[in-house]
Amino acid sequence: MTKETQYNEDNIRSLDWKEHIRMRPGMYIGKLGDGSSADDGIYILVKEVLDNCIDEFVMGAGKTIEISIQGDKVIVRDYGRGIPLGKVVDVVSKMNTGGKYDSRAFKKSVGLNGVGTKAVNALSNYFRVESTRDGKSASAEFERGELTNQENLDETSRRRGTKVSFIPDESIFKNYKFRSEYVERLIKNYVYLNPGLTIVFNGEKYFSENGLKDLLSESIAEGDRLYPIIHLKGDDIEVAITHSRSQYSEEYHSFVNGQNTTQGGTHQAAFRESIVRTIREFYNKTYDASDIRKSIVSAISIKVMEPVFESQTKTKLGSTDMGGDLPTVRTYINDFLKRSLDNFLHKNTEVADALQRKILQAERERKDLSGIRKLAKERAKKANLHNKKLRDCRIHLTDSKKERNLETTLFITEGDSASGSITKSRDVNTQAVFSLKGKPLNSYGLTKKIVYENEEFNLLQAALNIEESIEDLRYNNIVIATDADVDGMHIRLLLITFFLQFFPELIKEGHLYILETPLFRVRNKKETIYCYSEQERQDAMAKLGAKPEITRFKGLGEISPDEFQFFIGEDIRLAPVMLDKALMIEELLSFYMGKNTPDRQKFIIENLKVELDRVDEL
Repeated sequence: MTKETQYNEDNIRSLDWKEHIRMRPGMYIGKLGDGSSADDGIYILVKEVLDNCIDEFVMGAGKTIEISIQGDKVIVRDYGRGIPLGKVVDVVSKMNTGGKYDSRAFKKSVGLNGVGTKAVNALSNYFRVESTRDGKSASAEFERGELTNQENLDETSRRRGTKVSFIPDESIFKNYKFRSEYVERLIKNYVYLNPGLTIVFNGEKYFSENGLKDLLSESIAEGDRLYPIIHLKGDDIEVAITHSRSQYSEEYHSFVNGQNTTQGGTHQAAFRESIVRTIREFYNKTYDASDIRKSIVSAISIKVMEPVFESQTKTKLGSTDMGGDLPTVRTYINDFLKRSLDNFLHKNTEVADALQRKILQAERERKDLSGIRKLAKERAKKANLHNKKLRDCRIHLTDSKKERNLETTLFITEGDSASGSITKSRDVNTQAVFSLKGKPLNSYGLTKKIVYENEEFNLLQAALNIEESIEDLRYNNIVIATDADVDGMHIRLLLITFFLQFFPELIKEGHLYILETPLFRVRNKKETIYCYSEQERQDAMAKLGAKPEITRFKGLGEISPDEFQFFIGEDIRLAPVMLDKALMIEELLSFYMGKNTPDRQKFIIENLKVELDRVDEL
């Protein structure tokens, strides 16, 4: 007979604010991570502090924000109004406390829940806030949310504003490291959305004069734009639109009250609908929506009174109303585009003609592909995708909506042995595995037709659910997991080529990674150390001493599932695949994946010599 579990008064606990945040950090900042992904928790902490500074700028107080990140310490300084001195401690340590509950002080704010800086405080092993106003200042220091020091000054010559310093708690954010590329992306979005604002990051200034037009100018190279960027502005709305010559799917950058809504929401859905409706009416043609939006690269920013987001991290807008006496989000965006985009196209006939030619081209390509796409879908069903090629995670198997979750990961592996090891050791709730059969095709210079005709590409596209738009992407992280040998590197390169050729926005938006696995295992009877480089191997040997056992892992299939769980668990090491925006994708692929050229031969020889010299030094 099973013993009944005791349930009485001793089982009931009340957590204070900091205990709850530390016990359930995902409720407040999304996923944790180690800094290898743009939506990892350490960047959310930075964003929460920055949001308060931005709100000051929006309210007309302080045109400059200074950010310093040195090692693990973050310092953010604004020159706004400063926190009221008698509330400095409360604002960062009492839940549901803040000025944004008073619409007289903050009208269209990002942070409305009174949680942001409290989460930063609770999840930092060191946190300091200092406010200066009216020639006086107040400061407070905390450790993991516990107040450790408080100071008030009646006189100070410091400029007004707020300064926050913090060090994320390493016991929560394991092996974390700030990547400047992700911080820069965050900063650039802020300046694009707030012309006139200057942000100084580690001494470098960021400033935008043209708002979302500047964002698109950086997102898509001039030579890849089908026509000059359409830039439209109105009350509480700003839009930038162009079409790409090379990419196939849709790309959207959407924002609400300065918040980058990476998972879209009601405003992005309304924007997509309104573009189709406006263009159909302008040309008086019932073009297919997919033909109109194919290859579009665009951005939209709106400001909403008291927006409702679908999570504390504010990545998806749930609001249907603009607030006040304004109409619904859908009606507001539709009316704006119907008026402003229609007027622009009437005044700029060259752009209108180029756009129509693009739509007609997309229509021809879609009709040419229709038969192939139908056959490809049938082949995907016959291949029994979810049982043979894809071992899905439970979140998708149990959720009929199949929406992307920030925690979900798809590992793309080579061969049955590596696939088997990862499948047995993965977190079945959030991690899925897609196994490749042989080496993928070099897709450089090929058309989208090949994606449907090639079985591996067709099944991979189906697994990711990205045929129409990456809005439908089922996994937040796509991880290439190949052996650390020549064949593994080649497969890795071919997969990156596939994504660059057909789905570059997956890389632009930070969804693609390389799995780093150990090259060596160094152990004795008491301790095992996994080493990811020759230097780590030497350090491990020195630490363990007395001739430890050394194993060189030649392939992922050689790593047992019992060991593999350490490499894809909370200590997972991921190297993000990043795209240098100064390079055009066509030029990049042509150089590395096109026909052999003397320039590429020279590049290989020179870099091979550098690598051999480095190995000799080791």
